[in-house]
Amino acid sequence: MNRLKNIIRLIIKFRIATIVILGVLMAFAGHQTLNKLSVDNSLSIWFLDDDPSYKAYIDFQENFGSDEIFIAMLPVKNAIGETEVNDLKNLHKAIDALPYVKTTFSLAKAKYPTYANNKINFDDLYNPKRSDKGLKSLFSKLPDITSQLVTKDYRNQFFYIQMKPTPTIEEKRQDIAVEIRSVIDKSYSNYYLTGPPVLNEAYSKGIYKESLTFGILTVLVITILLLFLLPSKRYLFIALLSVAVPVSLLFGLITSMGFALNMISMLIPTILMVYSVSDAVHIINIYHKEGLDNENVSRIDLLAITLRRSFTPCFYTTLTTFVGYFALYLSPLPAFKNMGVFTCIGLVMSFILVYVITIIGFSFMNLNFKKAKPVLSIKSISQSKFIDWLNGFTTTYTTSIIVVFTAILLFGTYSIFQVDIDTNSRDLLAEGQAKQDLRTVEIELGGSNRLQLNISTANGSTILNKDAIKKLKTFHNKLQKNPLISSPVSVISIKSFLEKRTPVLFQSNVSEEKLKNTLSEVDANENSFFKLFSEDLSTAGFTLTLMEMRTSELEQVLNDIKRDFESTFNTDDYNLQINGFAVVFSQLNNFILETQFKSFFAAFFVAFLCLLIFIKRLRTTILVLIPNLLPLTVLAIFMSLLGIPLDVSTAMITPIMLGIAMDDTIHLVYKYKKSKAIDGSPITRMDNAMRYTGGALFSTTIALVGGFLIIASSATPSVRDFGLLCAVTVAIALITDIFYLPALLKRFDK
Repeated sequence: MNRLKNIIRLIIKFRIATIVILGVLMAFAGHQTLNKLSVDNSLSIWFLDDDPSYKAYIDFQENFGSDEIFIAMLPVKNAIGETEVNDLKNLHKAIDALPYVKTTFSLAKAKYPTYANNKINFDDLYNPKRSDKGLKSLFSKLPDITSQLVTKDYRNQFFYIQMKPTPTIEEKRQDIAVEIRSVIDKSYSNYYLTGPPVLNEAYSKGIYKESLTFGILTVLVITILLLFLLPSKRYLFIALLSVAVPVSLLFGLITSMGFALNMISMLIPTILMVYSVSDAVHIINIYHKEGLDNENVSRIDLLAITLRRSFTPCFYTTLTTFVGYFALYLSPLPAFKNMGVFTCIGLVMSFILVYVITIIGFSFMNLNFKKAKPVLSIKSISQSKFIDWLNGFTTTYTTSIIVVFTAILLFGTYSIFQVDIDTNSRDLLAEGQAKQDLRTVEIELGGSNRLQLNISTANGSTILNKDAIKKLKTFHNKLQKNPLISSPVSVISIKSFLEKRTPVLFQSNVSEEKLKNTLSEVDANENSFFKLFSEDLSTAGFTLTLMEMRTSELEQVLNDIKRDFESTFNTDDYNLQINGFAVVFSQLNNFILETQFKSFFAAFFVAFLCLLIFIKRLRTTILVLIPNLLPLTVLAIFMSLLGIPLDVSTAMITPIMLGIAMDDTIHLVYKYKKSKAIDGSPITRMDNAMRYTGGALFSTTIALVGGFLIIASSATPSVRDFGLLCAVTVAIALITDIFYLPALLKRFDK
């Protein structure tokens, strides 16, 4: 106790210096945040550099071209009009000059093959000398390609901008979309722009905007709640500083280290502010209660009593929450790893600073504890009467409470296995211009994502032989029948066109050498936007167009492709390689499942050890742990009933909620253990603990629910689901703490 008093005296002695240091650090952190805060929602935050899938994706981009493609849909009077096509040519010149662009493609650049003098030549698909009727007739013979150049009603043109490989454009990603828009704006006043780079930019803008919005709303909500929850308005400034200082310093640290916000880490400020205010409310309530009970003690003694009675439960609540977030470090996704590490750093900073700030704040206060009242109160609600009713209810109906809550726990356990694991890429994007443009383009084009299939011979020989061509045609036809795939383009598309115009080329008596020489000329540089062959002719390429879709649908597409390949080709003689971001994105389900298992069981195991060390009795530890599992099972019930899947946002919810659920439990159990009537029955001890900590439990839960409801106001569906589910889980955690936990301890603890 004397050592604790000496620490308090030391903090008070240097309180002015401490205030100055914290002020300087906050000013520096604010400067760093304002000048260096950025948003990074690129592919690299989801995969480690040495991840095989990520490396394969980058290699694919180097060899076959990036699938990071801007798609512009340009409304025009006549898509095959000479003026409109000339405008496309001018746009090509302007866009091709940009350093990060690999190539562009549109009707103005498209070629089609013709056969003359035993040689394939490529002519412009658009020829102003042809009549509209002649052009439309020609287009009808190349439907898979021309459907990607103009809409069916010829009122829109499509313009494609293919970026250089992802690693070469990451640093300038935020500026690329802006510059491309500015170039298009010079020629077109009305257009729709979409594609992976556009969606990435929309994610980034949404993240930055919502981070600021969440921060401001959280401060406002916390301030209003504190006016109700704190026993005096004079505590308000202390509580707000306990929230503001750790968050400011953490963001100064994050930006100074060169890290950026993403759709996961954008939640850190709101979450950390809510946690900080919870500890501050507990400490302030204990200080005020002890001030009422110990009128004649000195301020140093009162602070020492407050710290001694609050430190252990606050330490263990911080520890269990720390464990919940640190468990995210076990995730294979870098975005989750960074989220876990920085939130843990913030929790440690918050835990230390909340004590320093409250000690300094209390040292400046001269408060009459008996006359102090909350600024705002609801007179019709008597907290003490409710707690007395609660104590009586859990004593009278102990068995009934245990039966009902245990039944819910069992049903919730069953519901866990009914929750889907799925990420809808559309749900990662808020409503706005980018999402509207995406819908509009995909309706007309049939998709906005590119998937590249490469079929190669196992022995490295040419794939341009009669048997292989026949199999490629069968495979191409199967792809065309798949409702999730649009406009497959391959050598078969060109062969079918040539076959109709020059049937003699592909008669049965044509030699394989002639067939090889003919088709090898098809993959011309002029049509480099569609990669049809590898340089050694051992590989044939298929370019597919996909809609923005769920990971489960992507998995279905990939499985359909593999099934069709295996039913068409002898897998001993031919190999299939599927490339593109869609392949990488489809693996998110596996990563999410891995994240759930690793992080939850790690958090559960460490939380169990913390409780055991804290309580020091295995029987009581198990009784305390059971109610903390109930909120997670109720969460599963809500998710299964509402059809909310585990996705990239909700994947981190279980380890986090396990840590949160234990916070109030630890405060209640600590007082249960340390009750003055320690020799009394479990009923008496629990009733005393509830009277002492009940108010703080209600206060912190209200603050947590308020914070998560702010996140639930997000315009991004996935983030909105995360906030809503967290708010529900926190509320259920309070219900279990005031009903289920007391009933279990009163009935079974000896």
